[in-house]
Amino acid sequence: MQYLSLENVSKSFGEKTLFDSLNLSISQGEKIALVAKNGTGKTTLLRVIAGEAAPEGEKSKILVAKQIKTAYLRQDPIYPEDATVLEMVFESDNPAITAVRDYELAMLRNDEVAIQAAITEVDDRKAWSIEVRIKEILGKLGLPDLDQTIKTMSGGQRKRLALAKILIDEPDFVILDEPTNHLDLDMIEWLEQYLQRSSLTIFMVTHDRYFLERVCNQIIELDRGQLYTYRGNYSDYLEKKTARQLNDAANFEKTKKLFSRELDWIRRQPKARGTKAKSRVDSFHDIKQEVKSRTVDQELSIMVEPQRLGTKILEAHALHKSYGDRVMVDSWSYKFKRLERVGIVGPNGAGKTTFLKLLTKQLRPDGGKVVVGDTVKYGYYTQDGLQLDQDKRVIDVVRDIADYIPMAKGYKLTAEQLLERFLFTRPHQQVYVSKLSGGERRRLYLLTILMQNPNFLILDEPTNDLDIITLNILEDYLMSFPGCIIIVSHDRYFMDKIVDHLFVLQGDGEIKDFPGNYTRWREKVAEDQIAKHNAPSAAPDKKAPVQQEKSSVSYEEQKEYKRLQKEIEKLEKKKTDISAAFLDPNLSPEKIQELSKELNDIGNMIGEKEERWFELAELIDQ
Repeated sequence: MQYLSLENVSKSFGEKTLFDSLNLSISQGEKIALVAKNGTGKTTLLRVIAGEAAPEGEKSKILVAKQIKTAYLRQDPIYPEDATVLEMVFESDNPAITAVRDYELAMLRNDEVAIQAAITEVDDRKAWSIEVRIKEILGKLGLPDLDQTIKTMSGGQRKRLALAKILIDEPDFVILDEPTNHLDLDMIEWLEQYLQRSSLTIFMVTHDRYFLERVCNQIIELDRGQLYTYRGNYSDYLEKKTARQLNDAANFEKTKKLFSRELDWIRRQPKARGTKAKSRVDSFHDIKQEVKSRTVDQELSIMVEPQRLGTKILEAHALHKSYGDRVMVDSWSYKFKRLERVGIVGPNGAGKTTFLKLLTKQLRPDGGKVVVGDTVKYGYYTQDGLQLDQDKRVIDVVRDIADYIPMAKGYKLTAEQLLERFLFTRPHQQVYVSKLSGGERRRLYLLTILMQNPNFLILDEPTNDLDIITLNILEDYLMSFPGCIIIVSHDRYFMDKIVDHLFVLQGDGEIKDFPGNYTRWREKVAEDQIAKHNAPSAAPDKKAPVQQEKSSVSYEEQKEYKRLQKEIEKLEKKKTDISAAFLDPNLSPEKIQELSKELNDIGNMIGEKEERWFELAELIDQ
């Protein structure tokens, strides 16, 4: 069954034509990825397909099957600020999902009458399996607090909320714009497996090459305003694209030779020509137009020359940092050596950015110290990116740093020449920052970091919004970079290619140094889990009394078990908030005493409820 059909679809951005007369069809069950350079219209095409942007031209047609349900994951989802996670996630016309929503809402309010009515409705709808699936999705995407409001969420949490909403609602056809952005590595691997086994039909933009390899069965490339289709995954795409480029190059060379011969003939002919000669002239103009329209691909060129790095580089001595009761780094020591390439991994919230700020002295440790060598010059690429004046032109952004930039082998480049090497043509250099795509802004930001000739690169999520071509060039540069590199990235391919070892943030301030890349670390984790599962259990204690068989769990006990889970989660959150309040240096002695009493009372309540919860858990597990 055909879900979507595009016919003669065109779109321009000012004077720039993004794509012209595109034709595309998507059928049920296909999982298609769109790849292209930054700024060529990937997101615009997704918005056109999703109905959020109108195509141009009278002949443009977009046909979507009427009986299917479609969902679109934007890069920056927008929700009402006062709405809660529960309201957004369960916003659906599916009666089963609505029944689960009413149940969760009743549990949050601890309304016994509403809980009873909701349980009956969920039973009638046979929706308990849906509740389990919803809890799995929210848990895997790090959204356990259903009562959290949108205004308290980060941009990454909002993106994960939008993704969770789509997966829960189970549409027939999903359009995904960079679905792996703002996910940690565990989340990406879970999403990868989820989409592999789902029956969803997918059209997405992503730069995650492992994701392309394992999820997609077709890749479409947008190049010079035209679409090229490649059946298969990322490996198939690379192979088939290379074959197409070789064929195109051979044909182009033939065309150029023919053009040269015809040009010579034209120049030698007198002005008066017969009919046969005129047809040859017309043919010449066609060939000329073809040669002119064919542009040679520009390639990103990185030739900056890092400053010399001395023998003493960076040392951490018994480093410690915590926020209230939450320990981020605990007594960590390390001495960096020349040419180290280190990756940092850990779940969202584990403290990766805090760790980087400690090493660069942007954050003061609670204990220990960081010693930076005299020759070290950091190049720190942050997640937030360069805060640019939206009304400033691209060329002025670079000129504000330097008019001339020293390069390798003693060469110097003007700001204009350097921008050209980063694929900003002279006309594009006059474009305002506000008109750049997300990937183009990232590329400009990367340029402003590298042009300062650092010898110690710290890259915090450098791959977000960069196209695959730019990533390949950046990877080649980093592999030959004659300095130290620390990388935080959710791009597993990027990490595997660059890093030699990992700092694994394991929680509670513990940081483990693992000798290997990301894939090897995941293999080791899997091996340890299998070994733990297969380990022989301890011999039973012969003196221990035989536990008598317990009676089955009653309906009221099941309700109490679920209610206690909610109450304990709320109390834990309140405990965390009170602990954070103690960090305020302006607290009066009276307020400190009040908070201490409240914290003690909450601790006692948690203890009592947990004791009963464990009793019920043992009954349920029988």
